[in-house]
Amino acid sequence: MTNHLVIFAKAPVLGHVKRRLARDIGQLPAWQFYIRTLRALAPRLALDSRWQTSLAITGGDARWPRNMPLIDQGQGNLGDRMARIARIMPAGPVVIVGSDIPDIERSHIARAFKTLGRHDTVFGPAADGGFWLVGQARRRSIPNLFSNVRWSTEHALGDTLSNLDRRHTHALLEELIDVDDGPSYDEWRQR
Repeated sequence: MTNHLVIFAKAPVLGHVKRRLARDIGQLPAWQFYIRTLRALAPRLALDSRWQTSLAITGGDARWPRNMPLIDQGQGNLGDRMARIARIMPAGPVVIVGSDIPDIERSHIARAFKTLGRHDTVFGPAADGGFWLVGQARRRSIPNLFSNVRWSTEHALGDTLSNLDRRHTHALLEELIDVDDGPSYDEWRQR
């Protein structure tokens, strides 16, 4: 079975991406951060032959990377869109990452797929209480994995984990910085 990596991305439109970050550092620097991160991340992760990489997009037209399958995220909140993508992907494990996590390396993705050989789900926790990666082995259905999650809060990972029942195992990868606001941007820049 094929491993599927899906990078979630918004059309890089000034004023429409990284809004929380823009409140702290300004619209232009937030937009520049997003563009640089997306342009570096997508090709870096797509170069690995251990998985097939797709870009799940929302927010309109943009100049997307060539030679990478594009998928429309569809409507709804983040959980609705991630659940939809996990449902429509061909057979095999699925790992979803954000396009605004600059420290993601191919080794993180490889570790996630390896972990899915032993667990039903895998998460990459973020320092802010959310997660930068979610993966599903898809050997059996996990209904409502993303239901009633308080997105963009410190509760996002905990809420998602509470949707798993005892039959479904999970594992956590290392914590990375999800650059969403001024303090996380400053922390990332200092590293």
